[in-house]
Amino acid sequence: MADLQSEFRRTQIVPALALALACVGAASMVYYHLGLFIPRALQVRASIGLGNGYSFGDDFYPIWFTARQARLGYHDIYSYEMTRQIQIGLFGRPVDPHKKSDPPIDYRQYSYPAFTNLILWPAALFDFPRLRMALTLLLPTLTALSIWMWLKALRWKIHPMWVATIMVLTLSTYQLLEAFFALQPGLFVGFFLAAAALAIRGNRLMLAGALCALTLIKPQVTMLAILYLLLWSLSDRTRARFWQAFLLVTAALMIGSLAIWPHWIGQWMTVLLGYHRYAMPPLINVLLGPSVSRYIAPALIAAMLALAIAIAWRNRRAAQDSARFWFTLSVVLAITTITLLPGQAIYDHIILIPGILLLLRYARELAKAGRIGRSLLLAGGLVVAWPWVSAFVLLIIRPWLSSQIFYAVPIFALPMRTAASLPFAVVILLAWTWKVIPASRSA
Repeated sequence: MADLQSEFRRTQIVPALALALACVGAASMVYYHLGLFIPRALQVRASIGLGNGYSFGDDFYPIWFTARQARLGYHDIYSYEMTRQIQIGLFGRPVDPHKKSDPPIDYRQYSYPAFTNLILWPAALFDFPRLRMALTLLLPTLTALSIWMWLKALRWKIHPMWVATIMVLTLSTYQLLEAFFALQPGLFVGFFLAAAALAIRGNRLMLAGALCALTLIKPQVTMLAILYLLLWSLSDRTRARFWQAFLLVTAALMIGSLAIWPHWIGQWMTVLLGYHRYAMPPLINVLLGPSVSRYIAPALIAAMLALAIAIAWRNRRAAQDSARFWFTLSVVLAITTITLLPGQAIYDHIILIPGILLLLRYARELAKAGRIGRSLLLAGGLVVAWPWVSAFVLLIIRPWLSSQIFYAVPIFALPMRTAASLPFAVVILLAWTWKVIPASRSA
């Protein structure tokens, strides 16, 4: 009888309780973000005269506007005039280089490969307010499907309530709430990558290669992962369909976009070279601080990228049903977030999902691996749980704090404090877990 009660608690009560707590934490985080943080951010934006345009959906607006203009026959999507029109749509006026409070003159310049407009061309069929409503429903749905596909790809079978708990918590992270509000195109990249992973697991390699080619709308997000998958595909003739499909679809996108925008590659490269003027440096630079990062960060980034390439090369022959394959893919994605992505691009941290799922899956074994493993697991758990816990506490104590104290940065920004440290925690935990898990284990 005692065994039956214990089993019931493990399989029913504990998952239900976890889901209930997840809903409370998610509700707290959503209210904090949409009810407090976004209004505060819009207030600051309006105070410097940049609040008369589209703020909700501002990341997708440049894609919509350039695609819309292309339909009208205007094809110079990287020009200053196009940038100026994008700024007017987003801020109500163009950026003024003579105002110290304004960002650089090329801020919000179209920065995607031209074939992004080919992939997302249906967006141009709608006016922007209507498109925003459609994307508000579509992007969270695709993200939830991404989580489900990663679970399937990793072959992690868990109770439906645990699946619901993971989805509720993931969709309510500060990173994804930012992405949903901005209608960040990187969410499409996350979806394509998750679908490609599931296709690889099912040995549908042509589909996987084609989907990976679509992720190139933000090549910095999947560059290392694609490099690994290409090495993996080239290492075995039976996997050749992956690289063949990838190259075929990539070539089709390149040729199609060159037919419409003949000079786009050179123009895009110019945009990328100037991107540093208004984008934050990678998280490694942010971690070290401005006084140290100038000299040490480039070397650390180069070392991390070299390590990622070495790991990819060493594990290029791993079978897709092995833990080694999925750990390698997760590690290179995690390294991407701290080396190749701009510091402000936390919305692209959707690529951490497979790594976090692997850590959750093997958490028990990591906890049994000694004091170091337990300490790392505890520290990682605190980093992951902090946003929801701090948002809940912040809302509870809000009535007892004055407006001046509550909106002071040290207090008001508490739920965002671990956003930058999460990728580092995932990298460290993945490395240690990989050391604990036998290389031959299937996944």
